[in-house]
Amino acid sequence: MCARTAKPRSTARGTRLPSVLDEAIQAEAAVRGSSWSALTTEMLDEALRQRRAPGVAFVDGVTGRRAVLAGTALEVWEIVAAWKDADEDLARTHEAFSWLSELQVRAALGYYQLYPDEIDRRLAREEAWTRERLQAELPFAVPRPG
Repeated sequence: MCARTAKPRSTARGTRLPSVLDEAIQAEAAVRGSSWSALTTEMLDEALRQRRAPGVAFVDGVTGRRAVLAGTALEVWEIVAAWKDADEDLARTHEAFSWLSELQVRAALGYYQLYPDEIDRRLAREEAWTRERLQAELPFAVPRPG
């Protein structure tokens, strides 16, 4: 089970790190208000995901770390949402993101194939933002009529 799912079982392992790397992790953990262990687990999880899904990277956002198409600001869930809206047609999805290569679109879909629960949770969160909810919670984000 990965670090992004509900309370995984954990295993203690001993490992030797170069002092420079250990100090860098400690400094980053302090900046993020995280423990060394939690940050190291998060970084290892992301590194493994990036190796398994080339073309995907992780960036900070207001809701935490998120998977993006490397070199873009496009989140993986955005490409998957368009793919689903296009009846899971790769060519139509690529048309919607014409500035991307087909390989970039495939990278996002490949990540989704590996980590569907993560992306499906985000899609569900996005679908919950109805016009009525926006009007009630973020009235400044909805254009005024006329």
